[in-house]
Amino acid sequence: MTIVACTFGDPTASGEVEELLTLARRLSESNASDLRWLVAGSAPRAAVEELAAAYGVATVDRIDDPKLEGAAPDASVEALAQYCASRPPATLLLSQTFDARLVAPRLAGRVNATVMMNAVDVENDVGTVRVTVSAYGGDTRAVYELTGDGPHVIGVMANATAPERSSGATPVINDVSVDLSRIEERIRIVERTPEQGPRLEDANIIVAGGRGLGSADKFHHVEDLAEALGGMAAASRPIVDDGWADPSRQIGLTGKVARPALYIAAGISGASQHMAGCSAAKTIVAINRDPDAPIFRYARYGIVGDCIELLTELTNAVKAR
Repeated sequence: MTIVACTFGDPTASGEVEELLTLARRLSESNASDLRWLVAGSAPRAAVEELAAAYGVATVDRIDDPKLEGAAPDASVEALAQYCASRPPATLLLSQTFDARLVAPRLAGRVNATVMMNAVDVENDVGTVRVTVSAYGGDTRAVYELTGDGPHVIGVMANATAPERSSGATPVINDVSVDLSRIEERIRIVERTPEQGPRLEDANIIVAGGRGLGSADKFHHVEDLAEALGGMAAASRPIVDDGWADPSRQIGLTGKVARPALYIAAGISGASQHMAGCSAAKTIVAINRDPDAPIFRYARYGIVGDCIELLTELTNAVKAR
């Protein structure tokens, strides 16, 4: 029985790698399975060795082929299918990035595997893999039991697991060869919007605004409080769709999933799609005119009132400290 954690490209480019390796290690330890980390695409060898040793992964398999560079779902599916044929895993875990969402279901079809997406936890129970997933737009959790020897392909949502280091020896790194000579990508990415600066997913404090702000020119109140607190500004999907904020600021099921220590939601009703992106916050503070707004069910602290006035007062109070 082998557990494989699969990532694409440079493992230092995002924080999801540490989370995935932590979850994969727990799963392998629970049923004494072998654990392997599959790195698809170009990745610095030193960074791979360091992360593998820090998170208790003894064996790393690398597939480094030029056709895997960038967003290459056709090549990625073929490479992983060839890997699974030569080294059949019982369970293959992937961080549920945008690119992985294109790969996981197609890979499962190729290797005749069970596929589960939106996983927030994976456990082993006497030969049964129990997968807890986010369901109904993040409003609830569903538990599926996967039986048999696999393979099972599971997409794990960002921030589902808190990274936990587990020191180990220097890992064995294997270079795995695949034949991608006949693969041509059917979709070509013309241009990607580069992500610069801190990532919303890694922020410890987030201040988010919604339609309750009233207009686009009021979004700066959210940014002012976020700056005063040393956090980051975010937005709900409706105001992103309306052009009030950049799409990289969107929190929710179709945006970013964050696990901050403090999440302040101003003028956000609390629809399940939005809460899927912030419900893991340690403390949620809700500001809304409507005392019956759904978000108050999730908030530890709720303030009923005008969000612009309250954001201004909070910003002034923080700056006066």
